[in-house]
Formats: sequence, structure tokens, C-alpha cells
Amino acid sequence: MASVSTETARTETGNKRSKPSRLAPNYWPFVVPALIVIGAVIVFPWVFTLWMSVNSWTLGQEQTFAGLDNYIRLATDFRFWESLWHTLIFTVLAVVAPLFLGTLAALIFDAQFPGRGFLRGVFVMPMMATPVAIALVWTMMFHPQLGVLNYLLSLVGIGPQEWIYNRYSVIPSLVLVETWQWTPLIMLIVLGGLASLPREPYESAEIDGANAWQKFRYLTLPMIAPFLMIGVIIRAIDAIKSFDIIYAMTQGGPGTASETINIYLYNTAFSYYDIGYGSAMAVVFFVIIVALSLMLMMVRARTNWSDMETR
Repeated sequence: MASVSTETARTETGNKRSKPSRLAPNYWPFVVPALIVIGAVIVFPWVFTLWMSVNSWTLGQEQTFAGLDNYIRLATDFRFWESLWHTLIFTVLAVVAPLFLGTLAALIFDAQFPGRGFLRGVFVMPMMATPVAIALVWTMMFHPQLGVLNYLLSLVGIGPQEWIYNRYSVIPSLVLVETWQWTPLIMLIVLGGLASLPREPYESAEIDGANAWQKFRYLTLPMIAPFLMIGVIIRAIDAIKSFDIIYAMTQGGPGTASETINIYLYNTAFSYYDIGYGSAMAVVFFVIIVALSLMLMMVRARTNWSDMETR
């Protein structure tokens, strides 16, 4: 009887333990719709773009398989390399200027003074405006005869500038607009870093007689370096694919002086209707963005910030 009872108890215990496996929740009904949406919105467009990049297709003409001809054509396209150079210059300037000014603004707004909260709110307002509206306003401000910027320069004895209407000043002028809009973003990132800094190192530095520059150079800057790197990554990825402000203000002009890869790609595909060549350009541009992102991520991951603090 004892053995029968023991066997029965084991059987019941085994049944109880096996129930969770039979009643385990099935997550596939929730996962499959998300996979379908991702496939339709992200995967399919890129697969289609890859397919179009190996075809020769101009709207209104027959589509033919071209292999790697579009990519070979890119290698010898002077206008493509020129647009790549413009993109590089614009990206570097549009990262460095907001990084410097945003860090300076964060240091200013981190201090305690009356009206700090209100001024912070005013400072971040450019981020809330739409790019096309910003482009239209700045285009009017850049006007050689009627623009307010040339009027302000005349008050200090500086002659009128051509701004976006001169091939040598158009990219710096576009960077000025980009800097005005996105400096507040860097400021917010750096402010978050400043708010998290410990006070003990500063108290020790004050006891040792360190001045304001020394505390910034040897304490603040190394400790906010990870936050600065995050700002660089965000701004670099955003600047390299900037399109709306440039197109609304210059359409790549004057001539091709401000034509970045994005603008050239758009003109090729939707103005010249060369869909195959434009698709090949989009694939190369995507590879450049991915390579840049991975490089910045590797720098962010491999840099030993704690070592910088001891320098």
C-alpha cells in the first residue's frame, strides 16, 4: 500500500510539473504582426532598392538588367564625388560648431542665475520649428538687398554679403542655419552630463587652489566626454543625411556648390528619372552612413573614459 501511495504521489507531482510546459504562453501571435510591419516598411524597400540598383531603368523606358554598371558609373562620376565632398564638409562643420556652442551654452545654463529656466526654454525653441519654415525664414534673412543680416552688418561697417547666393559662402551659410537649429540639442545632452557630475572632485580641486579653467580642463571635460561623444554621434548621423533645409534653401545651388549626396540622389531619381542610377547611389549612401555609425559607435565603446579623468 505504501508503494502504491508513493507511486501515485510521484505521478501527481509529475503531472503538476508538466502543466507549465503545456500551458506556456505562445508569443507568436504578437510577434508575427510586428515582423510583417518591419518587413513591409524596412526590409522590402531596401530589397527593392538593391534590385533596382542593378537595373537600368529610366521612367518611360524599358527596364533592363545592368549588373554592376550603375556602380561602375558612380566611380567615374565627377558630380557624385563632388557631392560627396560637399557632404563631408557640411557634416564636419555641422558637428563641430553645435558641439562647441552647445557645450558653452550648457556651461552657462548650468550656473545658478535668475530667469535660468525661462532662458533655457527660449534657447531650445529652434528645435521645435519645422525645417521648411526655418529654411524660408533664413532665406529671407540671407537676401542680399532686403535681408536683415546684411542690415545688421551695415551697422558695424561691414559690406553686404551674398550668403547662399555665392558658391564659396553657401555651405557655411547652411551650416549657420543647421547650427542655430541643433545647438540646443547638444546643450541638453551636455546639461544632463553636468547634472550627474559628483561634487567631491571639485571640492578637492578648490582646496588645492585650482582655478576655473583648470577645473574645466581636468575635471569637467573628461567627465562629460561620454556625453559629448553621444552628441557627436547623433549630430553626425543627422547632418550627413540632411536634406530638407538644403533643398528648401538652395536646391543644391548656386550651380552644384551645395549639392550633397542627398540632393544629387533626389535630382537623379526624381528630376532626371534615372531610377536605376539613383538606387545605386542610395545603396552606396546607405553603406557610408552605416560605416560612419559603426565607426563612431566603436570609438564610443572602446574609449576608456576613466583613463581620461586621470590626465
